[in-house]
Amino acid sequence: MGECKIDHSQDDVLCKLETQHEHLPNDLYQALKDWLGKPQPQSALNEVFHLLKKYDLAAKAEQAERDRELRNLLSQA
Repeated sequence: MGECKIDHSQDDVLCKLETQHEHLPNDLYQALKDWLGKPQPQSALNEVFHLLKKYDLAAKAEQAERDRELRNLLSQA
């Protein structure tokens, strides 16, 4: 994902997650929601926000890649 200079709050990321809920695999959505229930480092919040951004408009292959990156990030938490 491209580097962004904007820091996204935990609430921003949660809102973005909710807007993409119907497009995400249910287990991934729930894992992200649980993850966002605890304080997270700013760098991780920014990364998750950008992986979720325009998720619904991404091709299936791109969504699968983003899913993999999100799962990888969650496994490191």
